[in-house]
Amino acid sequence: MLGTILRQWTFAAIEDLVGSKARRNLSVSRRFGDDALGYFTARLDPAPTRTALAAVLHRAKRNKAFEDCRFVGLAIDGTTGGRRRKQGCPLCRPYRNAQKEITGYRHHFVLAAVVGGDLVLPADIEPYGSGDSEYAAGKRLLHRVRENLGARFIDYVVVDGEFATAPFLHAAGEAGWPVVARLKENLPELFKAAERRFGSQPPHLVFRDGTDRVEIWDADDFDPWESLEWETVRVMRYRQHKPDGTVVEAYWLTDFSSKQINRRCLYAMAKSRWHIENQGFNDAKNRYGLKHIRHHHERSLLMVWLLTWLALTLERLYRLRYLHRGSHAVRSAIKLLRVLVLGLSIPVVDDST
Repeated sequence: MLGTILRQWTFAAIEDLVGSKARRNLSVSRRFGDDALGYFTARLDPAPTRTALAAVLHRAKRNKAFEDCRFVGLAIDGTTGGRRRKQGCPLCRPYRNAQKEITGYRHHFVLAAVVGGDLVLPADIEPYGSGDSEYAAGKRLLHRVRENLGARFIDYVVVDGEFATAPFLHAAGEAGWPVVARLKENLPELFKAAERRFGSQPPHLVFRDGTDRVEIWDADDFDPWESLEWETVRVMRYRQHKPDGTVVEAYWLTDFSSKQINRRCLYAMAKSRWHIENQGFNDAKNRYGLKHIRHHHERSLLMVWLLTWLALTLERLYRLRYLHRGSHAVRSAIKLLRVLVLGLSIPVVDDST
C-alpha cells in the first residue's frame, strides 16, 4: 500500500524500495523478492481489505469529512485496468478490432465511489470476466456496498445510462437509495417524450455555474416504461453553455420528486457522476499505476486494485482533511509524494544511550 502511495507501479519497484538503505525507515524487517508479493497477493482474502475500506469511510464520516457535502452520493461505473496480448486468467476479456478479430485481452471492473462534494473516495470494486457484464457486476457491487456502509451513509446513487434499467433501479430502491441516472436512447419512448415536451418549452430555471450559463427543464410526471415499478418518472434536461460557445446537453431520470429535491440540487447530483471519472479512474490510472498488471492472477489483480483504492483513500483523507489544519496550504498529491520520499531518505540513527 505504501508502494502505491509512493507510485511504485511494479512489484519489482517495491522490491527495490525495501532493498534500499531507506528500508529501516519503512519499518520493513527484511528484504524480499517481487515474486513474494505476487504469491502473497494471490493468496489473500479480499474480504478484510473491503471491510477496512468501509471502516475508513465510516470513520471519515464520523469525523465530519463530508460536512461540506449537502448530499452524499454513490457513483457506480465500469472501466478497464490492464491489457494483455494473450489470455492468462479468468478475468481476461477479449477486445476486437473493426474486423471483429481478437487483438488482445483486457480486465474490467466496476467501481463504487462516494461523491457529492470536494472529497471523492472509492468504496469498493467488483471485477467481471468472460461471460459476465458491467451491469451484473454493478448489481453485485450495489448490494455489497449497502451491506458494508449501511443505508444511512448514502443519500443517492448516480449512474450512467447503461444502469438505467428496471432491475437496477429496483435494486437501488430496495437498498433505500434514490437513483439519478443518465437518460439516453436506450429508453427510446421516455427519451423522445422528454425531447418533445422540453423542446417546445422555455427553460424552467437559468443560473450561473462558475463561468457557465446553465438552463434546466424539469418535470416529474412522465410515465414509467412497462417493467419499471414507479408511479411516475422525473426527467431533467440541462444545457450548459461554456464561455467558448460549447454547449453540453444531457437528460437524466430520477425517482426524487420535485418536493424532495429542487432543480439545482438535482443538477449537482447529476454532475457528480463525472467525479468518478476525473478523480477516480483518471487519477488511479495516470498517477497510481492502476493500468499496470503487477501479477497476472485473478485474486492478485483484485487485491492490487483494492489496495490501490485503499491507498488512494488514505492519501486523500490525510492530505485534504488533515494536513491543511496546519499553517501551510493544502498540498497536492505530487508535493505530498515528494515530502514522503524525502522523509524516507532521512538516515536512521540508533540511540546508543
